[in-house]
Amino acid sequence: MEPAHEDLTARARIRDAALRLFAERGTEGATIRDIAKAAGVSAGLVRHHFGSKEALRDACDSYALDRAMRIKEQAILEGQATSPGFMAANHPTVLLLYRYFARVLLDGSQPAAAMFDQMVDLTEQWLDQHGPHVSDDPRGYSAVLVGMQIGVLTMQEHVSRALGVDILSAEGHARLVRALVDFYSQPLLSPELAAQAHAAYAQVQSPQPAEGARQ
Repeated sequence: MEPAHEDLTARARIRDAALRLFAERGTEGATIRDIAKAAGVSAGLVRHHFGSKEALRDACDSYALDRAMRIKEQAILEGQATSPGFMAANHPTVLLLYRYFARVLLDGSQPAAAMFDQMVDLTEQWLDQHGPHVSDDPRGYSAVLVGMQIGVLTMQEHVSRALGVDILSAEGHARLVRALVDFYSQPLLSPELAAQAHAAYAQVQSPQPAEGARQ
């Protein structure tokens, strides 16, 4: 559970306020003054702790990734996914992180590219430790998986319309997660068809002989 607002250090309050505002408005739409007001501190204190809005965004990126990975570890590795209390307690944080990722990963910035790459790195490390036999191309698997997960968030408007409920609301997120559980737990291809597809695309990827070599 997150500590109460008054129990947080000034640095943590500033970071949390920035994360919420960046999720709502994007990094360009939230000023240092806005963040300071939301955190209940002066703009000078924000600059004292972080130096610049860019550095504050870096701190938010790092915190968001760390927090998301920790919740994932608790849910999957520590078996908390079956605990209603755990899910309820972390649900607001998860929704905030989703909003943040959906907003900042689309701003076309270098930090957005770096965050996506780090997500792929973390996913690849996770596979190496917990699912080493999932794919013979773990980098490709990881990049596509992250892209699919983030794609659902960035297509929030359309997915929400199709479901008839906002996927970043409590009700909509619950429905989204149940659909994702079905998606990840039920193979769409038979082992035979998957093997045939792998073989076909292995031929596509293999170097083709030059025209002269075919004669």
